[in-house]
Amino acid sequence: MRINKIKLWENNNEVTLTSYILDNSQEIKIKRRPTVIICPGGGFLMTSDREAEPIAIKFAGEGYNTFVLRYTTHFNKQNIDFNNFPRGNEDSIYPQPLFDLGKAILTVRKNADDWSVDTNKIFVCGFSAGGHLAASLGVHWNDNLLKEKFKVENELFRPNGLILGYPVLDYSLMEALKLEKNDKSLNEFWEISNKAIFGEPNPSQEYLKKLSPVNYVSDNTPPTFMWHTASDGLVSVRNSLNFATELSKKEIPYELHIFENGGHGLALCNEVTANEPVHVNKNAEVWFDMALAWLKKYEFQDVKLSYVLD
Repeated sequence: MRINKIKLWENNNEVTLTSYILDNSQEIKIKRRPTVIICPGGGFLMTSDREAEPIAIKFAGEGYNTFVLRYTTHFNKQNIDFNNFPRGNEDSIYPQPLFDLGKAILTVRKNADDWSVDTNKIFVCGFSAGGHLAASLGVHWNDNLLKEKFKVENELFRPNGLILGYPVLDYSLMEALKLEKNDKSLNEFWEISNKAIFGEPNPSQEYLKKLSPVNYVSDNTPPTFMWHTASDGLVSVRNSLNFATELSKKEIPYELHIFENGGHGLALCNEVTANEPVHVNKNAEVWFDMALAWLKKYEFQDVKLSYVLD
C-alpha cells in the first residue's frame, strides 16, 4: 500500500489529501480499482480522526483505493476548548470546503493511471459535516460554481455515488429544532459551527436554505447510500429522511438505513473508532457491510471522460 499526504493548495499546509493506494500484483487480476474519497465530520470546526484513516483502511481491506480529505475547517485542530476558542479561520466559509473536495476529485482523476483508479467508479463518503460536504458535491457538481473556479468541464466533478453517515443536509430543519429544544449547550455548538461554514452564528432563513443540499436534489444527483440513528441528538435523523424523500421524488436510486438507537458520531460503531462507550453500537455496525453490498450490487453507469487535466 502506498500512503502519501498530498498538499492540495500550494500555500496551504492544512488542506491535504492522504492516499491509501493498494499495490497491484501479478497474482491479482484487478488493475483499475474503485475509489472512495472520505470526508470526516467535525462540525466544520475540525476533521475527526475517528472518521478518517479507520474508514479508509476498512474500505482498502475490501479492495478500494481510498483517500482522506482534510478540508478547510475553522480551527484545524482536534482538541478544542469550547470555553476558550482559539482564533478561527475565516477561510472555512462555504464554498471553500467544496472547492477543496473539487480539487481532491480532480487530483484523483489526474493521477488515475499512476494510482490505478477506475475513473468510472469514484465515490464520496462523508460523515456529519463531511456528509454535508459530500452531498453538496452530489447536488452541485454540475453547477457553474466549480466549473468557473477550476476552468474544467463539470463532468470531472461528478461522483458515481455518495455514502452519507448521519449527515447534515437540511439547515432549515436544524434551526427549527434548535429553537424548539432551546438547549444552551446545543445552541452554543450550532452557533460556532454556523460561524465556521456560514461566517455568522445566526444566518438568515434564506442563507440556511441556500446551504442545504436537500433543496438541490435533481436528476443529476448520483445514487446515494445513507445511514443514521433515530435517536441522534445532535443531527436529527430527519435530515436523512428529508433527503431521501427528495431523492425519491426525482427517482434517484438510494438506500436509507435507520437504526433505532445510537448517538451521533458513531463512525465504524466499534472499538476501533470509539473514544467512549456510546460509540460502540453492534446493531448499527452493520452499516459498513450494507454499504459494501450497495456498492457491489449496483451497476453504475459508465461516464466516459475524454478531458485532459493539466
